[in-house]
Amino acid sequence: MTAINSIGLDTKKTKDIANDLNDLLANFQIYYQNLRGIHWNIKGKRFFDLHVKFEELYTDANLKVDEIAERILTLGETPLHTFQDYAAKAQVPVGKNISEDEKAVELIVDSLTQLLKIERQILDKSGDANDEGTNSLVSDFITEQEKTVWMMKAWLS
Repeated sequence: MTAINSIGLDTKKTKDIANDLNDLLANFQIYYQNLRGIHWNIKGKRFFDLHVKFEELYTDANLKVDEIAERILTLGETPLHTFQDYAAKAQVPVGKNISEDEKAVELIVDSLTQLLKIERQILDKSGDANDEGTNSLVSDFITEQEKTVWMMKAWLS
C-alpha cells in the first residue's frame, strides 16, 4: 500500500522530489552568491546599470531560496543549509573575481541555463506525483528565468 503524507501525496515520490529540490536549493545558493560577487565587483562604463540589475537579481534569488526551502519542508523533508552541502551538489558554475561586464552576464546565462535543467527535471517528477504545489513553484521559476536568459543574451548581442 502507498504511504500518503499530510498533504495527500505519495511519500516515496515526494521524498524524491524533495531531494531534487535540495539540489535546486544548493545550486540557487551558488547562483545567489555569484550574483552578490558580481554586484560587488563589477567595474567599467556599465557599472551603474549592472550594479542595480545584479542587486535586483540577487534579491529575487534570495526569495526563491526561501521558497524552495519552505517547499522542501512542506513535503516533509529537511532543506540543506550548509555551504559544504551546497558546494557538494553544485552544478552551477562558480564565478570568482569577475569584474568585467560581459563575463558577469555570461555567468548569469550559464547559471540560469543549469538551473532550468534542474527545474525541468523537477517539473517532470512533480507532474507525475500530482504535486501541484511544487509544479506551480517551479513552473513560475522557469517562466521568469527563460525571460531573464533572453534579456541577458539580447544584452550580450
